[in-house]
Amino acid sequence: MVTWTAVGGVAVIALGMVLTPGPNMVYLASRSISQGRVAGLISLAGVGLGFLVYMVAAGLGLAALFDAVPAAYTVLKLAGAGYLLYLAWGMLRPGGMSPFEPRLLEPHSPARLFTMGLVTNLLNPKIALMYASLIPQFVKPDEGSVFGQFLLLGLVQISIALSINGSIVLAADQVSRFLKGRPWAIRLQRGLAGTLLGVFAVRLALTKRPA
Repeated sequence: MVTWTAVGGVAVIALGMVLTPGPNMVYLASRSISQGRVAGLISLAGVGLGFLVYMVAAGLGLAALFDAVPAAYTVLKLAGAGYLLYLAWGMLRPGGMSPFEPRLLEPHSPARLFTMGLVTNLLNPKIALMYASLIPQFVKPDEGSVFGQFLLLGLVQISIALSINGSIVLAADQVSRFLKGRPWAIRLQRGLAGTLLGVFAVRLALTKRPA
């Protein structure tokens, strides 16, 4: 049985992570602005499948794999940190872009939108960290089925992530319009988002995996 404490802990972590700019937010906002809300929602469906893949993999022993092969976790962590630093530089460098800044992107088919959403999420180091290290801290083997607890806690995370990301998809165009006529606002947004990405990347690279 999953306790309310565990549910609350996962919910707080999930909310904090989804509100921190990352690959999912960058992709969904950019695609929604360039190709419309429907394209953004199709991409979001791919992101949702990525969450399910991680959830099932974790329940079936992803955390145990990293315990058995610590180097695999280290490689994933450092690769993810490098990717986040790349995204941060893309926002902070002179002439960098904001996730909500209009840009010309080649229109993608529904199948490609879905696939890109899936791949973006599967390569998202924040989600790998969530399922490989954070959610396992709230699973108690003496409280019942470990796999069942993973599923319930994973669904809590997925519900929060899809709700917030869905709101980003629906509001991306309005946010873009607001920022378009306010150069100072888009510079501020880009600076804050890039800084948060950079800080998260450094923390991810330096933080040891919880026991």
